[in-house]
Amino acid sequence: MLTNLDEYNNPLLYDDENEQYTEDIAFLLTEAANKRGMILDLACGTGRATIPLAQAGHSLIGVDIHPPMLQEAQKKAEALKLSVKWVEQDCTKLDLKVKSDFIYIVGNSFQHFLTNEEQHAFLRSVHTHLNEGGTFIVGIRFPSIEELTSTDAEEYWKSYQDSDTGYTTDVYINSHYDAIKQIQHNLTTRKIRDYDKTIIKEITTKIDLRYTFPQEMAHLLTRSGFMITSVYGDWKKSALTNQSTQMIYVCKKQRVNSTP
Repeated sequence: MLTNLDEYNNPLLYDDENEQYTEDIAFLLTEAANKRGMILDLACGTGRATIPLAQAGHSLIGVDIHPPMLQEAQKKAEALKLSVKWVEQDCTKLDLKVKSDFIYIVGNSFQHFLTNEEQHAFLRSVHTHLNEGGTFIVGIRFPSIEELTSTDAEEYWKSYQDSDTGYTTDVYINSHYDAIKQIQHNLTTRKIRDYDKTIIKEITTKIDLRYTFPQEMAHLLTRSGFMITSVYGDWKKSALTNQSTQMIYVCKKQRVNSTP
């Protein structure tokens, strides 16, 4: 896990690229509305999905393995006078001394668990910390043909404005998919342009992402002690189809049957 964090070494850059993404927030707020006690946001990063729930009055623990991301999350929460507990832990080895009725991992963070062993370890950790009958939500990218096609060429992704300088950053991605390991190797290049459109700096990062297919995901969750209650193709609760871009799984921890 600690060798695949290149993308997160600059929390401010990460926020510039991702903080505007809010498609999952309304979904999470609806699920949290009838939950009591502590909510766990796993692989929380800089608190993109943690802080809105805290603003709605929920108690949260945000867990991440990367200290700079947690430091930025804490800074943002303190600026809003929000009380959130930020914990630095490996999510495959959680030891939070608390159980929750609601745990989620969003932002496609489940894709950082690159091996079967890491996926199983993560889900065991979730299962241990989830109350019986509690809700677990995981959202990941749908492994469409378009998503996994390797071009071995630099492709434009998007542009955004730097929050400090106002300069424009153009983001390009070069990806290669290993179909045997189901891992996409991504090289991201950010070309920073000044007000004259001149490229003054380039920042390159690498990240590997594991893709899990729908039937595989269903088997993985069921085997790990979860009952899948809903599957969606996006955060608007559309059906999962071949045209989907996301896979959203809403699960319950199986209740223990005490009778023979």
